[in-house]
Parts: sequence; structure tokens; C-alpha cells
Amino acid sequence: MDSIIFDLDGTIWDPIDTVLNAWNSRIKEHSQIKRELTRIDFEGTMGLQMHDISKKLFPYLSEDVRVKVITECCETEQGYLKKQGGNLYHNVEEVLNVLSKQYKLYIVSNCQDGYIESFYEFHNLEKYFLDYENPGRTGLSKGENINLIIERNNLSNPIYVGDTEGDLNASRYAGIPFVYAKYGFGQVSDYDEVIEKFDELVKLF
Repeated sequence: MDSIIFDLDGTIWDPIDTVLNAWNSRIKEHSQIKRELTRIDFEGTMGLQMHDISKKLFPYLSEDVRVKVITECCETEQGYLKKQGGNLYHNVEEVLNVLSKQYKLYIVSNCQDGYIESFYEFHNLEKYFLDYENPGRTGLSKGENINLIIERNNLSNPIYVGDTEGDLNASRYAGIPFVYAKYGFGQVSDYDEVIEKFDELVKLF
């Protein structure tokens, strides 16, 4: 193994409380939306791309209104995350520091462009990662973005760490081992290794 590619939400951090505040502050401007979003609403969207998130959260809105709402919410969200960050899982920086001395580290997340940068900016963790990718920049699926990271960085034996069935499927698509972050947001049907908390990665590798 020469490298570790990480999912972000539910694997490295839990951003939901910050994101929830950002989105609810913005959807108040739209009279078609009758209620505030809840944490349960967001937990059910983890691992999805933005188009699918908008359909799940606002199925009663027309497509053009959904696009407008989701765009506004994502713009607001990035400002909130840059100022407030999210909840890092226990010992994240310590673990990344240890792992980065032996392995090349990367992030591939199903997020919009600018989201990973907001994570980096608030928590000052960019120094541990050599590259990152997301569908907001490429328009590609998570599996395709994993392959892009592998090809761009000439990786020979990477693994992927994530917490959802989508992460599992992306790993299988890319043909690399999958480590299931069981403490995250999702349930998976298969995995090659499993961790109950983030700092177990040090013992695993």
C-alpha cells in the first residue's frame, strides 16, 4: 500500500450542524419551502451528489427552483464552513500526521467545488494531503474521481476509506480495497477492513 484516499463527510469530519444552519438561513427566502431542514434530513443525503441531494430534500420543487435553491445554499454553506468549520472526529490531525509520514494522502468527496477548500481553510489540514477531487470540479462520479487521483498521482496500491454504500461502490469501480468507517453516516454491504473510530487507522496500517 502506497497511499490512502479519504472520503470527507462521515469519515474525517461531521459538518452537518454548520451546514444545517447555513441552509436554513437561506431557504427562509423561498416561500415554496414550508419547513426548516433537520439533521435527520441531512444524514439521509450523505454520500450523494448535489443534484440527488436537491431532489431528496426538495422533491416538491420544480427543477429550475431546486437548482437555484441548491446553488444559493451551497454558496452560503461555504462561507459558514470557512468561519465555523465542522466537528472533526477524535484525533484526526494526530492520525493524519502519523499516516502522512508513511503514505500519500488524498481526498475524494461527492461535494461541490470549494467545499474541500473550506474544510482545509478552517481546520488547517491541507498540509497532510497531496491532491483532492470532487464532482463539482470534474462532473465525474466518485469512482471516476478516485481513478483520476490514481492516474494523476501515479499511485500503484491505494485504498479508499469511506462510510457509505456509495463509497464502497466507488472503491469497487476503481478496483481498490475499501475500508469502512463504521462510525460515519452510512451502512455498507461489504468491505475489506472496518474501523470503529478514526484513530484505528494507525493500528490498521
